[in-house]
Amino acid sequence: MKQVRIDTWQIGLVFKRGVYQRMLTTGNYWFWDNPVVNCYDITKPFIAPVELNILLEDKDLAQALHVVEVGDHELVIHYENGLLKQVLTAGRYTFWRSVVQHNFVRLDTSKTEITEGLSRATLQHKLVAPYVRGYSVENHEKAALFIDSQFVRILAPGLYNWYRNNISIQVAKVDIRQQQLEINGQEILSRDKAALRLNAWAQYRVTDIERALLLNKEYDKQLYIAFQLALREYVSNLSFDELLEKKESIAPFVLKAVNEKAGALGIQVNDFGIRDIILPGDVKEIMNQVLIAEKKAQANTIMRREETASTRSLLNTAKLMEDNAMLWKLKEMEYVEKIADKITNISVNGSGVLVEQLKQIFVPQK
Repeated sequence: MKQVRIDTWQIGLVFKRGVYQRMLTTGNYWFWDNPVVNCYDITKPFIAPVELNILLEDKDLAQALHVVEVGDHELVIHYENGLLKQVLTAGRYTFWRSVVQHNFVRLDTSKTEITEGLSRATLQHKLVAPYVRGYSVENHEKAALFIDSQFVRILAPGLYNWYRNNISIQVAKVDIRQQQLEINGQEILSRDKAALRLNAWAQYRVTDIERALLLNKEYDKQLYIAFQLALREYVSNLSFDELLEKKESIAPFVLKAVNEKAGALGIQVNDFGIRDIILPGDVKEIMNQVLIAEKKAQANTIMRREETASTRSLLNTAKLMEDNAMLWKLKEMEYVEKIADKITNISVNGSGVLVEQLKQIFVPQK
């Protein structure tokens, strides 16, 4: 005779000569034929000692078990007492119905979108994260979503999650902020064959991401070429002197020429400007000589104008002095005063004739 005790946290399965007989719940049991009794902890997963389908023919045992079957394209998230315990992949799993509360969330991984309403905390959990791929689109970006190389939709800024499976997913991001395009070192011949090098800049913004990414390849390079061609068209139709005179009209012309092409690229051009116009060494030297000559001519003109004004002033003064003896005497005394300012001492030697002469100079005649 054999005694078997089943505790409250156990269930026993009776086998006789390898054949399943029945399930034992809490209590003491006596057996005469000495069968094999396997005891299982009902707080832990159940691992069947024989084919599970044979055991499930016992209705009592079937009701005492959670049987979870996971397909090839499925995942099942297993919660114990409300806490995420594990992620079940393809296979069959059994758990005892006991004081431990088991909950299961089934996921279909044959699709890309996660539609089961999982929270962000669950998706980022270390057990779930290996089965999820995530992409973030920053606040200054927009992105195009491609699934199996086919365009699906435009993604606004945010965090996106998809199942990690054999479906190809690409996310093409575009910065929608205003961007700067440098157009440097453009060597262009003017109409009179002057070789010039221009440095320019442009500011633009991507406004239509579908047109920029789907209908055009390397839209930024195409925009660069559009600016380059517009600059060449403008400069090549003007002589060097005309270009210097009309340099303020370069930007409006280029903007007008590029705007239509930019719209086809899904781009809005906001501004354009010329930073430098660099001349060849020989032309620069000639320009310097011309500038020096012009400045010299201006200086000579100013000097002649001042000399003429000074001469005219002297002539007017002379005419006044000629008609007015007192004015002549005052002018004479002004010059004597200027001379006296520069003389510290005067030594007078001689007869009274010299004194008389000085008197005639400084004392007005009545």
